[in-house]
Amino acid sequence: MIYVVATLTIKPETRAEFIAAATACIKETRKEPGNIAYDLHESVTDPSKLVFVEQWENAEALVPHRGMEHMKTFGRVAVKCFTAPPKIEVITPEKVEVR
Repeated sequence: MIYVVATLTIKPETRAEFIAAATACIKETRKEPGNIAYDLHESVTDPSKLVFVEQWENAEALVPHRGMEHMKTFGRVAVKCFTAPPKIEVITPEKVEVR
């Protein structure tokens, strides 16, 4: 299993357009093989910061996801909304041992 955490900063005036496009993309992504969870969250301190938290069965499931038509459609809208490049991290569920 892997997680993808994508932190996005958007222009406040594009929020409604971004949320509409993201909602459509989320609905379709949740139907994809290998997707376990796909959610969008808002920062409590900065409403222009939004974070996608995704959970996938494995890294291989991300390969077709990137090329899906709903991702392309979302990308065309999202790119107009960003104030900075997205920060995307792929992480494993492995825990750091704390002693």
